[in-house]
Amino acid sequence: MHNTITLTKHSHLQGIANTLPSSKSISNRVLIINALANGGSALHNLSDANDTQLMQRLVNSTAEEIDVEDAGTTMRFLTAYFTVSNKSKVMTGSHRMKERPIGILVNALRSLGAEIDYLGVDGYPPHRLKGFKKQLTRSIKIRGDVSSQYISALMMVGPTLPFGLSLELEGKIGSRPYIEMTASLMKQFGVSAEFHGNKITIEPQQYKPTAYTVESDWSGASYWYSFAALAKTAEVTLPRISLNSLQGDRAIADIAQHFGVKSTTGPGNTITLTKTNPKNELHWDFTHCPDLAQTVAVICAAKGIRGFFTGLESLRIKETDRIAALQNELRKIGADLVEDDAAHWRLIPTTSLPAKASFNTYKDHRMAMAFAPLATLMDEVEIENPAVTRKSYPTFWEDVKGFGFSFRS
Repeated sequence: MHNTITLTKHSHLQGIANTLPSSKSISNRVLIINALANGGSALHNLSDANDTQLMQRLVNSTAEEIDVEDAGTTMRFLTAYFTVSNKSKVMTGSHRMKERPIGILVNALRSLGAEIDYLGVDGYPPHRLKGFKKQLTRSIKIRGDVSSQYISALMMVGPTLPFGLSLELEGKIGSRPYIEMTASLMKQFGVSAEFHGNKITIEPQQYKPTAYTVESDWSGASYWYSFAALAKTAEVTLPRISLNSLQGDRAIADIAQHFGVKSTTGPGNTITLTKTNPKNELHWDFTHCPDLAQTVAVICAAKGIRGFFTGLESLRIKETDRIAALQNELRKIGADLVEDDAAHWRLIPTTSLPAKASFNTYKDHRMAMAFAPLATLMDEVEIENPAVTRKSYPTFWEDVKGFGFSFRS
């Protein structure tokens, strides 16, 4: 794909998001759990996102150097997995990955008994895993507000430790649904993780191989909620997905009611999106669904909905600094995201959309997909580096084309 694509305006949507990806978060977890169960599970409908393909390839890799590229989940989960498997590995990744912190997870693994050395800057990849000779403790305290992936990584390896694991989460707990998802998936593979209040307790247990089918990705579905919200008319069907989901990003179905999008469950595990009346402001805490923030910000900006947001702290350490990226790109359409204080943000919507605009993606898949739905309202929307969507939704542009959008590259 070329370095830009330009979508031309199309505001009446009807069809099916045929290639909506499977859940990356579920796929990556079941791949680790299956490896801890010594393989043998029948895993169906795994995500074809780049992060999951990397996980599939690397979890069984015999190479000493493990390059996770730009996949944060893969870095965190494999660091814990290879550590407790007592494998000697060097964990590395892209330039941006080397700027993303890993120290909280490494400190936790060290306190459990792992030997891990940093090869560059302390607290950041690359790092060398030198083995796990014996468990020194079963009790760990870990911050709950930085990344739930550190917590999930420790949880999944917990039952394989000789003494099990007791995690005390300190402070505010972010992305709680993802922690609950991890516990639920562990249970599917025969392991019990007790999660009460701020404490997670996991006794020594053995995972059992099982058959598991992964559902569609709610993060991917969120972009279709955006298309439906911004279009003049919409009847958008999402396949292989349920409102009764483990995924935290199913919150988009609740948020979208403010935007005038109704979700109706249909036959064969489908959801159809149709339009109702929107409200004029949205108050939302993204602590448990930070990956929805870019999508929601763009919808508010374009629909003239005032936004009052909390829980955006973790956006600073994602694929890019998503706060700065959002601010830069929203200003191109006359909107802005203003920080009132460390915890509160205001979305100031546009009063008049331009006919055309070109949006940078900052090597961030979610930036590309969050801004693409503006093509329902603007004559031309140019997206730079559109191939970034391969990270989580490789067939996104094909699905966009399937709804009648024309674009040139």
